[in-house]
Amino acid sequence: MADGSQIHSATSTPVSSVLRHDWTRADVQALLDLPFPELLYRAQTLHRMFFDPTEIQISTLLSIKTGGCPEDCAYCPQSSRHEERVQAEKLMAVEKVVAEARRAKEAGAARFCMGAAWRSPKDHDLETVCSMIEGVKALGLETCVTLGMLDDAQAHRLKNAGLDYYNHNIDTSPEFYGEIISTRTYQERLDTLANVRDAGINVCCGGIVGMGEGESDRAGMIAALASMPKHPESVPINLLVKVAGTPLASAEEVDPLDFVRMIAVARVTMPASHVRLAAGRENMSDETQALCFLAGANSIFYGERLLTTPNPAATRDRQLLDRLGLRTTVATSA
Repeated sequence: MADGSQIHSATSTPVSSVLRHDWTRADVQALLDLPFPELLYRAQTLHRMFFDPTEIQISTLLSIKTGGCPEDCAYCPQSSRHEERVQAEKLMAVEKVVAEARRAKEAGAARFCMGAAWRSPKDHDLETVCSMIEGVKALGLETCVTLGMLDDAQAHRLKNAGLDYYNHNIDTSPEFYGEIISTRTYQERLDTLANVRDAGINVCCGGIVGMGEGESDRAGMIAALASMPKHPESVPINLLVKVAGTPLASAEEVDPLDFVRMIAVARVTMPASHVRLAAGRENMSDETQALCFLAGANSIFYGERLLTTPNPAATRDRQLLDRLGLRTTVATSA
């Protein structure tokens, strides 16, 4: 990422006027309403202020504890409350997780993300996760975990273990949130994010498109992220993966161009953040993914699984990135 002097030199525009934290729903809606070429031009302009537009950050995601979650998130097959659900499994052994991380690094990943299907971690499980973090860090990879809700003490334990990023998505707008989840409030999500920030851990926070929300809710989700006192360092924008047996299995399809607009608006409103093209890529055409990169996406998950849902085969990703002339970044943690 360019430093402030480089940005100012390149644009003659103060960084403070580019990095805003006062985005409203109306502001974001106005961006979504722009003609498509104008929106992509703005997104691409801001992307180039902060990043090399030919670089893509690669992360790998591993489910370290699958299924049996007591939450009722309407999109998630790991919920124990749904008619059809994935089988609950125990927390993986540390050595197996580190072995997976080693393979991910050899395949080109810069960050290794570990996800557990919990409402919040128990102390003895958190101790094991801390050992995983230490093992993955020793390989030279950035570390990220998503474990559900955290209190202040838990966040500090993860920080002391060397955690780089914590993922905790807001999922959708505050107004639509209750239509998707009833077992955890929107404020509880914000409280966890505050605990992560206070502990000095980078925040990975985004949402999902295609859960039956209206365009106003999509604007509200981006406004909620972009009006945080500090923008999330990583912003995953997910396209709903419809899973049989979940309440959203028959949700309406999202127009690919509408999804590209969400990527572009995330880039415009949070220009210094990595915008991750996350879940849903398995069902996207190469052309849609290429437009997402043009709109400012500069991070993807690499590997054939995203927790419990499919992801494009690694060979397909490599071929697409090669065709577009994009290169992957290397791990930055020692």
